[in-house]
Order: sequence, then C-alpha cells, then structure tokens
Amino acid sequence: MGLPEGFRWGVATAAYQIEGAADEDGRGPSTWDTFARTPGRTRDGHTGDVACDHYHRWPEDVALMAGLGVDSYRFSIAWPRVQPRGSGPVNPKGLDFYDRLVDGLLAAGIAPAATLYHWDLPQPLEDAGGWMERDTAYRFAEFSYLAAERLADRVDMWITLNEPVVVMAYGYAFGVYAPGRTLMLDALPAAHHQLLGHGLAVTALRGRGAREIGLANHYSPAWAASPADRPAADAFDAFMNRLFTDPVLLGRYPDIMGDAPFVRPEDLAVIASPIDFLGVNYYQPTRLKNPAEGPLPFDIVDIAEYPVTGMGWPIVPDAFLSLLRTLDSRYDLPPLYITENGCSFPDEIGPDGAVDDSSRIAFLDAHINAMRTAVREGIDIRGYYTWSLLDNFEWSEGYHPRFGLVHVDYETQKRTPKKSYGWYRDLIAAS
Repeated sequence: MGLPEGFRWGVATAAYQIEGAADEDGRGPSTWDTFARTPGRTRDGHTGDVACDHYHRWPEDVALMAGLGVDSYRFSIAWPRVQPRGSGPVNPKGLDFYDRLVDGLLAAGIAPAATLYHWDLPQPLEDAGGWMERDTAYRFAEFSYLAAERLADRVDMWITLNEPVVVMAYGYAFGVYAPGRTLMLDALPAAHHQLLGHGLAVTALRGRGAREIGLANHYSPAWAASPADRPAADAFDAFMNRLFTDPVLLGRYPDIMGDAPFVRPEDLAVIASPIDFLGVNYYQPTRLKNPAEGPLPFDIVDIAEYPVTGMGWPIVPDAFLSLLRTLDSRYDLPPLYITENGCSFPDEIGPDGAVDDSSRIAFLDAHINAMRTAVREGIDIRGYYTWSLLDNFEWSEGYHPRFGLVHVDYETQKRTPKKSYGWYRDLIAAS
C-alpha cells in the first residue's frame, strides 16, 4: 500500500470531550468546566460534565478500538484529574484511571499515545493568570514529569501540547473558547509560555524515560483572496502555521512575534529541545484578504467553491497535500504523524439501526490518499490518527457536531459503530 513498515493507524480523542466524571475521584475544575458552565458560552449550555462517560465506559471503548484493529490510541491526560490545583500533590485516583486505561490498551494490543495538554488547564492556574504567566510553563513541566513517572514504562509516545495556536487565539485572543479572554494580539505571551512549557516538558519527559516525544500543531494552508492580498495570507501563515513551529524546529520566532519582552534570551534554546516527531492536525485551508479595519493583519474570507462538512469547513484534500509539501520544504523535519484529521456531519441512526456516513468515508479516503501521495514523494510520515473514535463534546458547539466513527446516544450512552467504522477497519486490515 506504499506506506512505511510499522506505519501506525490510530484514532484520537481528548479528555474533556469524552471522559465526563467531572467531579469524581478528586478531579479539580478546569478552565473548560468553568467556561462551559457559564451561561451563553456554549451552544445550548452544553457542558462536558458527562460527555461520553468514558471514565466509566473505557473498557467498552477499548473493545471498539480492538474491533477496528488500530495500532495506536491517542488520548489526553486530564491535568486537573492528576493535579487538581495544577501544582502540588498528585491525586492518586486520577493517575489510577490512566493506569487502568493504559493496561487495558496494551492488553488489547493497542499502543497508547498520551497527550499531556488538550486545553483543560486547571482553573486555579488560570486564576493565577493562566498561560499569560510564565510560571504556568514550569507547572506544566512538573505535571509532565509526574505523568511520565507513572506511565512512561508503558507509554512510548508522548505529545506535550495539542494545537497551542487554538488555545492562544480562541482562548486568549478572541474569547470563543476557554478561558474566554479577549486580548487580541496582546495574547502573544500565551503562545510563548505554552512553547516554553513544551520545551521544559521535553526535558522532564526524557528524565523519566519517555522514548518518543513531540507536539501536535494545527495547520491551515493560507490562500490569498487575490494577488494583492498576499500580505494578509503571509501574516495568517505566520500566525497560524509558523508561530508554533519555527521556534521548535528553527530556534527562532517569525516576525509576527515582534518585540516580545516576555521572551528571555535562554528561552528559545529550551523551546528548540530536540523532538522525535511533529504531529500535524489538518482540517481545512483558510482564505485571507487584507483587513479593512481592526487589530488583525488579515480578514478571513469564505471558501465557497468546494463542498463543506457539517461544520461548514471546505473539503480540500489537495490542500492537505500542499501543507505536507510546504512543511517538508520549509523545515528539516523529524518524522511526521497525522495526529488529527476528520470531519463532522449530522449523522443519524436510520430505521435499520445503522448510521450511513458515506460523506465521512469519502472525506477520509481522499485525505488518506493525499497522505499516501506525500509518502510516495519521500515525506516521512509514520502514522495517521483519525478524529475521532467517538462523537463527543465539540467545545463551544456542544454535542451538535458529530466527528466520530462511532455514534453516541448522549441520553443512553449507547455506542453504534457507523459505516465509516467498518470502512476504516477494512482499510487497516488491508494495509
């Protein structure tokens, strides 16, 4: 099939989106608990308090993964479950949960891939300033060490941060995600402190014997609406794609960071600590034009000439291939993993009890073929994780979008594999 020996097929999830059990076994509140419980912040007031109840139903979910035949499962470790205050003593019951999960995965022949930060900052740390404060980076390194101390003997693959650009932009700049702050370009310290936390965590993880360490960035190819709008596209590219990759792989920030007094001379060497892989999360390209007004150096323009997902995102597999080529030409890359790729559609259970999500199959097939083309061209891609195993809590959109290979009835928690589940199972078996 043209993929390297040992290529990993996987699925991905995130703690706050699936675990539930928000107030059980010593778990403390996260920024997303606070945000989602604040009226008007999420669609229809949905919260992750119960989500998919994975905290209690994980054996069933591991069995679903075993049925798929995946090689690996990318999950996230909830920081407030392990350290309820974001620092200080460990909550033993929190780590016990991940012990059980990891052992269950290994017993099923599935390699665990642990993400340490998928947006659920302990609320006490946000009360102290969150990612706008340098101290949060050191607290993150401490948490990383504690998680690896318990799990690194069985977990080989570690992802420090998931999509730090989304935390900075949606959480601190625009206020549409937790913690809901609207600092605009003044949110740039949240970028640097996340990256500093990543670099410190790399050292902490290596100190506990972690073998494969990277981070997962969100990437979106920047399309200029016209030749005259190239400056807007370049600014968006720097903001979205380069801000969290240049420092890690090149040891320097793009010009968009500007004069940043919060960046200390020694920080970039920490951030550029060698990593073993780069995670690539891809969903859609973005079209830009020069701004008419406002604080940002670009305006986003609709892409209307392509079909769209249930989220209204344009479906452009060629843009995925273009992104992989751009990364390969821009950097001396470590191996890549596609750590997220997937789509939402309004999936419903039909009269026959099945979920026909042929649109998802077409999306995944086209994007996997684009990845295969990149591999044939010599780009070193070691694995692909589709988003997501389960329908789940989709942040500010609540439970309305459905991204899963498995349908979840949120009233009963019944899991129903969709048509795409069988398709992915067969693809993996044939690989």
